[in-house]
Amino acid sequence: MRSSVMLLAGLAWLTLALTVAAAADSGHSHGGGAPVAPPRPSGFDYDPPKPGTYQLPPLAVAADGVALDETGAVRHLSELMGDGITVLSFIYTRCGDICPFGTQLMRDLHEATAEDPELAAGLRLITMSFDPDHDTPEVMAEEAKAFRDDGGRGEKGADWPFLTARDKGELGEILTAYDQRVLTSVNPDGPLAHQLRVYLIDREHRIRNIYSLDFLDPRLVLADIRTLRMEPRRQAAVR
Repeated sequence: MRSSVMLLAGLAWLTLALTVAAAADSGHSHGGGAPVAPPRPSGFDYDPPKPGTYQLPPLAVAADGVALDETGAVRHLSELMGDGITVLSFIYTRCGDICPFGTQLMRDLHEATAEDPELAAGLRLITMSFDPDHDTPEVMAEEAKAFRDDGGRGEKGADWPFLTARDKGELGEILTAYDQRVLTSVNPDGPLAHQLRVYLIDREHRIRNIYSLDFLDPRLVLADIRTLRMEPRRQAAVR
């Protein structure tokens, strides 16, 4: 019975991943004209506000932490954020539930920046796994290849590393700092219960918005990013 359930879950994840990839490819502009805004996602019956017409108050400091990128190199979150605007998403690759929606949002943003070099230069995307036992650097490299691939078009979007943790101790510190709750299953091969949270971080490494499943609208996130870009630069925070 357990094998049948796991097989069905795996087939569901594969179907969702293929559908997501096809949708992203079909929405990509191949021309050299103005960037094409992402289409309105299903279930979002509103238009985002115009960038710069509203404010995003700081919510908290975006914590630093140690991770491994898909090459196995040790990286610090603060180093990867640099002096740009960052979108940070926590996922795990075996997730057949909500994680694919978070990764699809990141791909939508990456696609948008591939058509807007100025936006790409000032934006960092970070996807980090909270399942280091399974999501090794090699696994994250495969994930990066699947989602960062531009189909051979030679286009480059924003930097988008795929990270994992060196150990659960360092991972726990990061998750606690970002209030990203993850409950480990009794079955080591079972699903991880978690919230889906995507963080918008400004140039001073402050969290300015947190998107849950109900707000994974790339049009809204892009409007928020452009709103932060319009803010005057301040002296970088000492970290």
